[in-house]
Amino acid sequence: MNSKMGLAELVPDSDSTKLQERHYYLLSELQTLVKDLPSSFQQRLTYNTLSDLALALIDGTVYEIVQGLLDIQHLTEKNLYNQRQKLHCEHQALKQDLVRKHKDALQSCKPHNLSLLKTSQQTELEALEVRVRDEQKMMDKKIVVEMDQKVTDQQNTLEKAGVPGFYITTNPLELTMQMNLLELILKLQQKDSQAGLL
Repeated sequence: MNSKMGLAELVPDSDSTKLQERHYYLLSELQTLVKDLPSSFQQRLTYNTLSDLALALIDGTVYEIVQGLLDIQHLTEKNLYNQRQKLHCEHQALKQDLVRKHKDALQSCKPHNLSLLKTSQQTELEALEVRVRDEQKMMDKKIVVEMDQKVTDQQNTLEKAGVPGFYITTNPLELTMQMNLLELILKLQQKDSQAGLL
């Protein structure tokens, strides 16, 4: 028995013809969409890669997976944005409280203590600014780590789903290639949806 079975050997004739037609349609659409990519990426997307991608897309499962991953990514981005905004608001409130406290202290300060009070207040303000900067840096690092983890999760999920070109990597060139592949999948999903094929 031949280990490299085609679509025809896997399903009855009428279904096989439909699957082959669907495969050719997807492959043709992908070949058209690839023309919009930079030439350096077009060269890497060989006929075989596009054919394998078309096969992976035949039943629509990959579309559902990609949509689910995008939904998770958008929720994560929204959540992280809200956390950062909350931290920003907390910092603004701390600064306003400190300014109010300093103003009250200046109004009740004896003239001979004014210089000492201003120096103390300046030190306090600088300490708050350092704290704010440090907390913002920690939040930004947390955001980067969480988004990097989402990318890794997406790569892993798409690799397990058998989508060609997806595997866990941090190589910027490969990440760009994967983003281009995702873009192709999303554009094809949109075309299929508009054509009533999904």
